Amino acid sequence: MSVAVLAVLMAVVTGALGATSSGADLTPRQKAALLVVSGLPAPRGVGGVILFASDTTRPRPAQALVYTDQEGGTVKRFPALPPYRAAAEYRTSTQARTAGRKTGIALRRVGVDVDLAPVLDSPDGPLGSRHFARAAFGVAFARGLRSAGEGSCAKHFPGLGSTSITTDSGRPVRGVVRASELAGFRLAIRSGVPCVMMNHAIYRRFGARPASLSPKAYRLLRDTGFRGVVITDALGVLGRDPAKVARDAVTAGADLVLFSEPASARRAIDALVPLARRGALDVHVSRALRFRAVYGS
Repeated sequence: MSVAVLAVLMAVVTGALGATSSGADLTPRQKAALLVVSGLPAPRGVGGVILFASDTTRPRPAQALVYTDQEGGTVKRFPALPPYRAAAEYRTSTQARTAGRKTGIALRRVGVDVDLAPVLDSPDGPLGSRHFARAAFGVAFARGLRSAGEGSCAKHFPGLGSTSITTDSGRPVRGVVRASELAGFRLAIRSGVPCVMMNHAIYRRFGARPASLSPKAYRLLRDTGFRGVVITDALGVLGRDPAKVARDAVTAGADLVLFSEPASARRAIDALVPLARRGALDVHVSRALRFRAVYGS
């Protein structure tokens, strides 16, 4: 995409928000809301919404980016749409890329901007058929999405392969940062993946906090050269005050905070407004606006 075209897209997106491409003309509340991804019905002004299987036909805010989990296999919010195989079933990069492209085309047709895929955790982890046999296959799936104009989001950094259970349970999950697992994320980043999801496991390397709340985890990701947006996994599973957890995540390095419950998303926006007033959200707002410019419908 040329610089000129990107500039036009930025003007369109930020004009709808009443802001410049840097976000300088946004109010503190608009900046705070831009960084929150919410389940439906979403709070006013929210930057993104996530669709679950029960939400696919519900009204969506006009200016929000639309996210969903369309991995294949057991995780498909649109059951009738591709991909028609689970991640573990791909045997070549060509198969995975073709599936990604078909998925991207289908999702764009139903108004979804970003597929929260591929899963790049190593295949010995707890996610079963959601794991690709090789990270390269997951990266190929992401390339297919991108070729269709669909956003992709590699997850769950820095990898859940060493954990015994998923973080979806809400129970404390401990893992080990593996060089081999990081290699898959680096491959995705070199290939141009625009979004990475940070997981909630606890790694001794980062301290006692979940990765999603740990500055060291975000620093490790940025040290790979990644310049895109970082979104948290759904923060509600941590069972903590949404206001505090939103502040902690963004202060640690998250660009976008994800809440499946709209009430929690509202509290998160309220909690981020004071940070916006101090200018503490500006770098995250800039990344979010660049992401919207490319992948917004």
